[in-house]
Amino acid sequence: MSLYKSIAAATVLVAALTTAKAPAQSINPPTAVQTSPAMTEQERRNLAFVLDWWREVIQGGHMELSPKYQAEDYIQHNPNVPTGRAAFVTFFQNVVGVKPANPIPATLSPGPVVSGAKGDFVFLVFEQESPDPRDAAKTYHHNSFEVMRFQNGKVQEHWDSFKRMAAPAGAPKPPPFEQPASQMARGSTGTLSADERRNLELATLEMKDMLQYGHLELADTVMDPGYIQHNPNVPQGRDGFKKFMSANPNRTAREIKPEWLNAPSLTLVSGPYVLMMWERKDKDPNDATRDYVWHHFDVVRVENGLIKEHWDEAVIAAPAAR
Repeated sequence: MSLYKSIAAATVLVAALTTAKAPAQSINPPTAVQTSPAMTEQERRNLAFVLDWWREVIQGGHMELSPKYQAEDYIQHNPNVPTGRAAFVTFFQNVVGVKPANPIPATLSPGPVVSGAKGDFVFLVFEQESPDPRDAAKTYHHNSFEVMRFQNGKVQEHWDSFKRMAAPAGAPKPPPFEQPASQMARGSTGTLSADERRNLELATLEMKDMLQYGHLELADTVMDPGYIQHNPNVPQGRDGFKKFMSANPNRTAREIKPEWLNAPSLTLVSGPYVLMMWERKDKDPNDATRDYVWHHFDVVRVENGLIKEHWDEAVIAAPAAR
């Protein structure tokens, strides 16, 4: 596999083209497919528009349909894929090597396991099953995330959860790249209902007061005892979450303040779902003198006034070589 195909295979756009199949039993539960029940008519149209784009262009390979869905100055935040609609098309045609499917697939395969929209934004959560690197007899589920911003009826901006890929050993390093500045502030995150405001308060209690300020005792009033955890490194249930998080020696309780210690760059609330996205910086694996930005996601689902389910992009790291 070439350098560029290795990079492309790891991006969420290409990950959506295939799904891993494994016969072994997973160590963590798969996600029951679900869609936000609290969208406006326009938000439902935006979600359907994105799913058609995914089916016809990304999975179907019909790059000639890209102008129907993407703005000409489409902004791409995946650190492996160039920005701009023309660059997107060139990347998929010349680097990934996609070929148009005839006929275009009637359904997405794989499709998202969680989907929704709020204001000018659409969010998708995809899921894969992969071998557990610690035990070849087991598998685990893990997730990737997509957020799109609409402007003038088309997809204007895109974020996902993928990191910059390193060139394979012996292959030429990819050329330097410039990441575009985020323009998410140009989009509306909609108006929250009373229930959505409460759901946001619960998510903030978990992500800010519990995880950033260290007050894990709040889990007893914020999280359902049967909390469903899709991070494959964290045990299931509220008690499993508390035990795992309290084992971190750096997580000590401090005075809770109104401000975040590390605020999310984007927050979306659609019915029972709260999505938070953070910008993270790492060294470019192909050029140690350069930093690059990738995006971390947390999504929670609220049920009966408690946080019931959680997704992020965590995977199981391979054991260190001895």
